[in-house]
Amino acid sequence: MKILDRYIAKNFLYGYFISLFVMIGMFLTIDLFMNLDEFAEMLEELDPVTGENFGLKDVAAYTVHFYSVRCALWYKDMAGMIIVIAAVFSLTRMTRSNELVAVMASGMSLKRILAPILLLSVLLTGLMIADQELLIPKYAYELTRDQDDFFDDDSYDIWFVSDDKGSLFCSRKYDEKTKMLHEPFIIMRQLVEGRGDDIYRVTGKIRAVSAVYDADRGGWVLSGGQRMLLGGSDTDLMEGRQSESIDFYPSNLTAADIPIRKREGFKSLLSLRQLTELENNTGVRTTDMAALALQKHSRITKPIINLIMLMVALPVLVCRDPKAMKTAVLISFLTTLSCFLVVFICDLFATEVFFGQIRPVIWAWAPIFIFFPVAIIEIDSMRT
Repeated sequence: MKILDRYIAKNFLYGYFISLFVMIGMFLTIDLFMNLDEFAEMLEELDPVTGENFGLKDVAAYTVHFYSVRCALWYKDMAGMIIVIAAVFSLTRMTRSNELVAVMASGMSLKRILAPILLLSVLLTGLMIADQELLIPKYAYELTRDQDDFFDDDSYDIWFVSDDKGSLFCSRKYDEKTKMLHEPFIIMRQLVEGRGDDIYRVTGKIRAVSAVYDADRGGWVLSGGQRMLLGGSDTDLMEGRQSESIDFYPSNLTAADIPIRKREGFKSLLSLRQLTELENNTGVRTTDMAALALQKHSRITKPIINLIMLMVALPVLVCRDPKAMKTAVLISFLTTLSCFLVVFICDLFATEVFFGQIRPVIWAWAPIFIFFPVAIIEIDSMRT
């Protein structure tokens, strides 16, 4: 690597880490300020083991852990913007010092100085992908919890959570600590052939006193379970049949899946492998399938979009006149903001029905089709 490449890379990384800590620190400070009372209320909670109030040390340790996990999510959301800010920082310093003029006087093209920035941006985008695929799925459940959920009894109701067979699980209380469904009600369904992917026929129902998932057997062990099978005609559906005892119900819906499936918006916290597994479940509705397809393609398009945003902004920032730098920075941020806005609009409409069809794949790739030609034109029109 040449001395100039090392110098540019050093400036870029310097700006990157400053931008990273400033952006994450801003998010952390605002969130902590908005929810400080939620953490303070934890001091009034009782430890279920000792029966005593939690101390300040316990609450402080939880707060540190809570925001440590949140930082991974914030980094994923802001990685593209942080790269652009770092590029603005490094190129602004070089422009104000008239270093770009010296580079051109040496006979080197200004396009060449963008190479270390682009290379480091690719590597840092890979870090964002690792964060999305490895770190965030590991803490997906914790990322869905509120600030004051840590000392709760971790129990809640669940309604109509489907498994791979299309069966719907309901329970007034699911206890995460014991991984037990209290008074579960399972609606057994069968896909109606030739009627689409979302048309099911109810084939029976199961009631039980409780249910606990057995990973070795791949299903739920029922306590006091009763199953009633229903026929195919309307008369059979109304009258039903005599119930029978049942002590086990096989299902791929595990106890670990319920906390994640319970929360709205969990799909963005899953890895690509988990999204694929969830997409293969036959009980997933068409709208959910569209959201899953959008998330799967977004895992490919979002890193590309981040790099395209940089490619759009860089040619504007490479200007030789320090007086024009403010205008260049403003234009670069406006183009970056417009790219974010287009991505947001495409995500918003990706699961909507247009002309009787849902096309999440087209919406996921639309920002690339729009801004990639713009990036090529910008780079080609650079005055070097």
